[in-house]
Amino acid sequence: MKLSTITTVGTRVPGNGLSVAAQVLAELFDHAPDLAFFVKDEAGRYVAVNESLARRHGYRHKAQVVGRRPCDICPGDLGRLPAEQDAQVLRTGRPLLDHLEQQWYLPHKPVWCLTTKLPLRAASGKVVGLIGISRDVRSPMDPRNIPAELATALETFENNLGEPATPTTLARRARLPPAKFARLMRRFFDLTPSQFITQTRLAAAARLLREGNRSVADIALECGFYDHSAFTRAFHAAMGVTPTRYREATKESPQSQPAHADGTGQKAQWQLGVRFHGSRWVVDV
Repeated sequence: MKLSTITTVGTRVPGNGLSVAAQVLAELFDHAPDLAFFVKDEAGRYVAVNESLARRHGYRHKAQVVGRRPCDICPGDLGRLPAEQDAQVLRTGRPLLDHLEQQWYLPHKPVWCLTTKLPLRAASGKVVGLIGISRDVRSPMDPRNIPAELATALETFENNLGEPATPTTLARRARLPPAKFARLMRRFFDLTPSQFITQTRLAAAARLLREGNRSVADIALECGFYDHSAFTRAFHAAMGVTPTRYREATKESPQSQPAHADGTGQKAQWQLGVRFHGSRWVVDV
């Protein structure tokens, strides 16, 4: 495959043949420090990245990342997850949309983000690369502005993670129509209700794995997962490692967690808002 096949991406403008170069997009996203932008070739190598992605992995210049793969700049399990995602997009041609996952911003700054990866196709329709972003999940609104009934419903859920919970049941507890409940969750937490439920369960599970010696099966049930297998699948999809490996890694070197190779994040605390009593909710890692 020729590199020129994907160094120009975007839609041509009728009449003038204008198209958007990958490097121009990278320069545009240099002005978006709250997300990582990348273009990769069919082998999963970076063709273009923004400054934010490079910095998040300890590099001073984007050129130090271009030509390398996620596993080259982030060895181990957390480098393998984005590589596996890339391989699936490149193989199937199906996009990865708003995938919720925890990533790392060196040195040891965890953040939740939403990752999207889209296939790039040649004129023949063949997939020749991908383009994507991983954006930090932010809480742009003041948590104190959360309606009282919504706050109570979310606090009840957080304090009873072992009980079944769905977007519908949370909306009912908040005494809101499901559609309005979903809009408020997007407004206050930048997440869908399902993503909020998953994040809350996984964050609590990660904290228990790090701080204690309870079995993975016990933690899975306490945090609302059906069984050990369901918990392991969800945890690996979001964290890039299994629960057991996560526990081992944090005990081996609690202050030197590696950065996810498409990593995002700029705060060690995710201001998701909390326990709804004015205190900040510290990220559980």
